Amino acid sequence: MPRHEETRHLPYSADQMYDLVADVASYDQFLPWVVAVRVRSQGETEMVADLIVGFKALREQFTSRVVKHRPDRVSVDYLDGPLKYLHNEWHFRDLPAGGCEIEFCVDFAFRSGLFNQIAGSMFDRALRKMIGAFEARADELYGAQSPRASSFDGDSSSSANSTA
Repeated sequence: MPRHEETRHLPYSADQMYDLVADVASYDQFLPWVVAVRVRSQGETEMVADLIVGFKALREQFTSRVVKHRPDRVSVDYLDGPLKYLHNEWHFRDLPAGGCEIEFCVDFAFRSGLFNQIAGSMFDRALRKMIGAFEARADELYGAQSPRASSFDGDSSSSANSTA
């Protein structure tokens, strides 16, 4: 089952990155493969949302609970859809020299062993594309700031473990 953990340093504040990640309703505007979002319920600390993910002719709906711990954490837990499970964590921390540190972890499994094998072989590439989309969205919303503290191919610490 694919699992990925990564730490990034970005030139934005922890509050800015928290706001970007917690704005699930906007994911279809910038995340690859997210073709629609429907927020079922939303409160100050919790939301339930459906994401419709599509690639070519394939479309799947995922329902997740998003728990928001302002200002330092967003947790996502899978409720319904084609997966066996999904858990996603974002942690945000301002850095003394400016910018912030983001710790990101995603762990999931498909119900189908075949899909797990396929996902394992493509997981790293797809995840990097999605993380890059969050970074590009931050640049768009908050202004590209140079030099970037680290790029997604840069000096971050990351680890990925894919098993089927």
